[in-house]
Amino acid sequence: MSAVPGGIDTDVDLPLAVPLRHFLVALGFLAAGALVGVGAVADLVPGLATLAQVHLLFAGWICVTIMGAMTQFVPVWSGTSLHSERLARLQLVLVVAGVTGFVGTLLFGSASWLPAFGLLMLAGFWTFAYNVARTLATLEDYDVTERHFAYALGFFVVLTLLGILIAVDLTHPATASLPVGHEQLVQAHATVAVFGAVLTTVYGALYQLGTMFTQTELHDVDLRLQSFEAVAHPVGVVLLAGGRLVDSAIVARLGGLLVLASALAVAVVLGRKLVEMRVDWEPMHRRYAVVAVALATWAVTAGPAWLADPTARAHLFGAAGSVHLLALGVLGAVVLGTLYHIVPFIIWVDRYSDRLGFEPVPMIDDLYDHRLAAADGTLWVGGTVLLLAAEWTTLPTAAAGGIALTAAVVVFTTNVGLVVHRHGPDPLDRVILGSLSPRRRASHPETEQ
Repeated sequence: MSAVPGGIDTDVDLPLAVPLRHFLVALGFLAAGALVGVGAVADLVPGLATLAQVHLLFAGWICVTIMGAMTQFVPVWSGTSLHSERLARLQLVLVVAGVTGFVGTLLFGSASWLPAFGLLMLAGFWTFAYNVARTLATLEDYDVTERHFAYALGFFVVLTLLGILIAVDLTHPATASLPVGHEQLVQAHATVAVFGAVLTTVYGALYQLGTMFTQTELHDVDLRLQSFEAVAHPVGVVLLAGGRLVDSAIVARLGGLLVLASALAVAVVLGRKLVEMRVDWEPMHRRYAVVAVALATWAVTAGPAWLADPTARAHLFGAAGSVHLLALGVLGAVVLGTLYHIVPFIIWVDRYSDRLGFEPVPMIDDLYDHRLAAADGTLWVGGTVLLLAAEWTTLPTAAAGGIALTAAVVVFTTNVGLVVHRHGPDPLDRVILGSLSPRRRASHPETEQ
């Protein structure tokens, strides 16, 4: 692979510490989610373990990763400046405090604290949405990726509002006076979160990353499928979530069909780019191949379920038992695969791009250990398959799948952490803690005053 993908300007002043901090903190949430999952299987975790794990993985790992990626690459892709680096730092503090407190309350505390920590998450995600929206507002025209990101920001605002209503209803039941019930709020919240905020962001990013890192272009059928998905998916999410909110199967069914058709369109476009790829296969490409297959499989299996009853709780994320196919095979594989290039890329730009042409410098993909990457990829796919086997058959493979996925998280986190440790401009503690790092305070005692 070339050192720098085409279309990226390495002269852009990238706020390196901000996205790296987001990515590393997100990996911490991933590790915590894996531990809670293993502990729940072993019956060692108190409280609402499943709900806690869901928030660690989605609000903590995936959404914090999205926050860091958008903060980093919206200015780069769009050729503009980030509205405020200060807000980018603040958003992470608020979301981390909110997710940590929310999960801690689910496991160990009183439900009365849930609205307070939910408000912290809302403040963090709204700060993020405002900051990126102000950045996008400086543009005259939006390309397909920027439009997806703008839609995703709106979904982030809506999902946090629904989340607050759910948290309040748990402590001070209010749905009796509302035209919708608690279960309907939960389904709408989950729909907007997974298919709106997360999947919309993933699709928008894949149009850039799928072409950039395969060194191909969208053409012919790709552009027609993209044009369809860019309208059908956000409209489908609104209809699916709205239908579930008001318990209208007809509206939810129409929205679900649009979401599924859009998923198939993206899977075809991504698969075509991998077939046309002009570079050697790397860990990221292999994970994108998994994404294309998993996304198409999920859409095909979800079709009958959503046609039959799109408002059933068992069909919240598609066919019964397919939650791991979507969460691990699609969303997880996208995040892991993308981080294998984004983290080395932003470090390479900061440390090595100025030396290119003057002295030997490593390639972007030389910064991480390929053996570890192969190992965590195998463990991730294997663990996902074992969990799916346990859900779709009577095989007792759930525990083995959980162990394999936990091992994959450990190996992946180690590999990415070593990239930052060996090649980053600052030690890991400074990247994560910033001015609060003990090492930084020792070297700059004036910060204590």
